[in-house]
Amino acid sequence: MKFGKEFTAQMVPEWHEAYMDYNFLKTLLKEIQRFKLRNGPPQPPQPSGLKRKLTLYRAFSGLTQGYVHPSTPSSHTDIESQAILVSSMHEDGSQNYKTTFLMAADEGAEYELVYFRRLDDEFNKVDKFYKAKVEEVMKEAEMLNKQMDALIAFRVKVENPQGLVFDMSEKTVEMTRLASGIAASSAALSASTPKGAKSGKRPHMAMEIIDEGGVSELGQSDESNEDRDDIDTKSRDKKVEEDSSSKRKGVRPPPLDVLDRVKMNQPNETPRSTIKGFLKISKNTELRFSRDNLKKVEEQLRQAFSVFYQKLRLLKSFSFLNTLAFSKIMKKYDKITSRDASKAYMKMVDSSYLGSSDDVAKLMERVENTFIKHFCNANRSKAMNILRPKAKRERHRTTFSMGFLAGCSAALVLALILIIRARHIMDSRGSTKYMETMFPLYSLFGFVVLHLVMYAVNIFFWRRYRVNYSFIFGFKEGNELGYRQVLLIGFALAVLGLGSVLSNLDMEMDPRTKDFKALTELLPLFAVVLVTAILICPFNIIYRSSRLFFLTCLFHCICAPLYKVVLPDFFLADQLTSQVQALRSLEFYICYYGWGDYRLRVNTCKASTVFQTFSFIIAVIPYWSRLQQCLRRLYEERDKMHALNGLKYSFAIAAVCFRTAYSLNRHLYVWYVLAWIFSVIAAISGTYWDLVIDWGLLQRHSKNRWLRDKLLVPQKSVYFVAMALNVVLRLAWMQTVLNFKVPFLHREGLVAIVASLEIIRRGIWNFFRIENEHLNNVGKYRAFKSVPLPFNYDEDDKDD
Repeated sequence: MKFGKEFTAQMVPEWHEAYMDYNFLKTLLKEIQRFKLRNGPPQPPQPSGLKRKLTLYRAFSGLTQGYVHPSTPSSHTDIESQAILVSSMHEDGSQNYKTTFLMAADEGAEYELVYFRRLDDEFNKVDKFYKAKVEEVMKEAEMLNKQMDALIAFRVKVENPQGLVFDMSEKTVEMTRLASGIAASSAALSASTPKGAKSGKRPHMAMEIIDEGGVSELGQSDESNEDRDDIDTKSRDKKVEEDSSSKRKGVRPPPLDVLDRVKMNQPNETPRSTIKGFLKISKNTELRFSRDNLKKVEEQLRQAFSVFYQKLRLLKSFSFLNTLAFSKIMKKYDKITSRDASKAYMKMVDSSYLGSSDDVAKLMERVENTFIKHFCNANRSKAMNILRPKAKRERHRTTFSMGFLAGCSAALVLALILIIRARHIMDSRGSTKYMETMFPLYSLFGFVVLHLVMYAVNIFFWRRYRVNYSFIFGFKEGNELGYRQVLLIGFALAVLGLGSVLSNLDMEMDPRTKDFKALTELLPLFAVVLVTAILICPFNIIYRSSRLFFLTCLFHCICAPLYKVVLPDFFLADQLTSQVQALRSLEFYICYYGWGDYRLRVNTCKASTVFQTFSFIIAVIPYWSRLQQCLRRLYEERDKMHALNGLKYSFAIAAVCFRTAYSLNRHLYVWYVLAWIFSVIAAISGTYWDLVIDWGLLQRHSKNRWLRDKLLVPQKSVYFVAMALNVVLRLAWMQTVLNFKVPFLHREGLVAIVASLEIIRRGIWNFFRIENEHLNNVGKYRAFKSVPLPFNYDEDDKDD
């Protein structure tokens, strides 16, 4: 792989603009090369025998090379041959570097002047960004240092709530000594590296005795065993005396008075904390010195240190990659121009803050030591597995299983079509009853599978265009699902649903199995129960972390606005607004198997008043959840855009209600008129919001006409096609109002097709919505989410 591609592949996506523009500098070098080739002097012809003689003698003695006496001064020659002069200057309170091209009189020098001017701009940009980010992590290190001080004191209070008494037991002495070591190590985050001992307790003391004995042995190698024993005894006695004196004097404990200025933050956003915030009650709680609280505090700080270490790793990679890129580009310059400028320029790079600062490396070492000692019980391998998680490998069995299930799904679809055509099932007397009863049950699987396939396609293109979707959604590093895993789940559901359909049809058509009619009617229920059981299974099987993440977001959507609204929550709620028909299928499951006679495929669900009422409620729930989330964000952020977004969902709720009312009572013309009015308003407002707000398109003064200034997809036509499809598919749901009738298609089939078109529209929306979110993060260089800290200092409140 060429360096340019490798350089792009290893960039932090959100910091893309802060990296050196390697490709543009290569373009400038190509212009210099083209000028050299076009205007360069022709090479003088070489004598026919010279090449052979040079190679012959050079291989053995180098007689053809010029001899330079060691005493001959070379500085004068170096200065004359020097092509550039790099100097630093202070402008606007910051240090900038400027390169002076000393060969300005040469032909074509204007190309090289442009190159060095742009090279300086790129280096100053990289150096300033790196310096700013290092300052940020230093401030964050000070904050973590204060958190560690509070944790140390909290640990001491939990371990010894009666106070520090050094003569009580050996455990108390060890606890105090450990706390002192923690304080010294945590202070190293903002000071120098501690010179303390290793993390062990007893082994460390024994190690000191062995070292002392070893030194004596080296100095007196001819002593007898008795002399060695005497020396060991003296060393041991000396060590005991030191320990006893330290007990008498007492080991300086950590400053416990820090707990007087500390309160505990609410660890998680809960309905209780939301109500407290609404009532203006402080979320900070008084310290309660219990082991449960200590465990929660340690877990929060463990996560904070892990995220902080990842940030340091990215900064270190940023420094290394850019330094390497400048070295590579200067070597290319030397090769094209036959000059020796890379040495002088890289000397400046190495002496700059980007190349010479070791603050990040030292901070990484201190974080490692602190994390190993205080959060992993001195287990280095365990700590490094947490701090440096290994990249997730694509397993061949996942790809094989996905392909196998995809082939099974295609075979089952083909078999289903052939059975329906060969046996003329749709022309039989029971086809209408089947479409009204069994088809809504099985269509649930179709809606879910289609949504999963669209999501897998989104993941594939997000990865292709380097959209950091795992960071945007807040997935745990290493546990996010790839498109292969999502397709595996989708095709597994497809096989389950299609297998149930074929089993049901085959058993119904076979006279020998008609006695098992009740069993065949229960097949879709068994399938739904199985999928639900897997979804809520607490065991570590079938992507447990992803299932837990989904269920958590779903619970937050249902309980809106009692939870703080984050992107995964409202993103899932938006997905549910496109799955209204699937939710109605779940409602039909409950009615059909709860109150209907499924043995005879008889039910009175659609004639039931309770069922009709719940049809309204089920259809409104996703839009109502989004409306509550908008109101919660409006209350917290005071942004009028959330009010407008909530108004958009209010129109959608009204449109859904009137369309449902019209579908249940088609003889009332007033429902038809109201459904038309609110559906048109909801479609127009939703389309405008999708294109302008969510996708960031339709910008008239953009450098990309009617698009954004920044685009990830190079083909601009893709955006125009997506906008057109969004408008067309937005109008597809108007079918419920227009009441189109297709002669060869049952009404339930038409409803399923319209619902599928809405799912496809949502899948297209997903890609451009996350793309726009990613570009917003890039514009703000936001590559990490803020991690809540357990302690809150009183002075922090005053500063705020």
